[in-house]
Amino acid sequence: MHLGVMNLWIAITVAAAFVQNLRSAVQKHLKSVMGNTGATFVRFGYGIPFALFYWLVLYNMSGKSLPVIDPLPFYFWASIGAVAQIAATFLLLYLFSFRNFVVGSAYSRTEPAQTAIFALLLFGETISIGAIIAIGVSIIGVMLISVAHSQITLRSVLFSAFTRTAAIGLASGTLFGLASVGYRAAVLSVEHDFFMMQSATTLCFAIVLQAGLMLAWMALRDRDELVRVIKAWKLGLMAGFFGATASFGWFSAFALQKAALVKVVAQIEMIFTYCASVFYFREKVTPLEIAGCAFITLGIILLVLLN
Repeated sequence: MHLGVMNLWIAITVAAAFVQNLRSAVQKHLKSVMGNTGATFVRFGYGIPFALFYWLVLYNMSGKSLPVIDPLPFYFWASIGAVAQIAATFLLLYLFSFRNFVVGSAYSRTEPAQTAIFALLLFGETISIGAIIAIGVSIIGVMLISVAHSQITLRSVLFSAFTRTAAIGLASGTLFGLASVGYRAAVLSVEHDFFMMQSATTLCFAIVLQAGLMLAWMALRDRDELVRVIKAWKLGLMAGFFGATASFGWFSAFALQKAALVKVVAQIEMIFTYCASVFYFREKVTPLEIAGCAFITLGIILLVLLN
């Protein structure tokens, strides 16, 4: 791959990870006034106006050139990605209801490896030995950070692979991995001279579908939650903006690079979260967090040098 394109997808991924970290921070505030369903919905429902805005801006920038969609693969894989992402998010939130959720959270971070497996099984997409090494190193890093503030060690996490929380965490990582390869397949089934138009088109369909599904669920099962979502519209718009912008970044990166490699670089989000906890919230630094950040950084460097 040309050096300029390689640098571009990495820069886009790092920016998307940073914005996603901001979205997560806003969602934490929202969880004080609503449940998991509502806090998850706002990133989709309130993100729709921003997704449509990005599409319209790109449409005008490209000389009002419409994208050409291959309907069967686009709608199929975009729908798979959208539904898998919702299910993965619910499982991840469900983990926090368990006392030993740390184990499951650590296993959910195996997403890059599972993304690579799905890409191989579904599309015959292979990655280099160097990329496999980078994935392994980065996963060790995020697992170290995941257990940093608990009494659980990385060794005990590895020996807890067959517990219920580990299974839920793995399932969450599996669904996130499926969502990633689904979104990449959908993006690549859109033809346009400007890759960002491919990503914006995919984003618009996926985010409308996700918002519609969750809106229908709340209307049928939890109307009180829907009221809470409406009342929190100011924070909701903020979460929607950050959520749509981050997704736009992920999809743009998927248009340029394999999903598994994008997800390796995306692990830098953990470093952003760590920096926020240290420099903003003044939380205590642990040796495991430092080691975890070092492994994530090393994984990204190896990906660039060896792939």
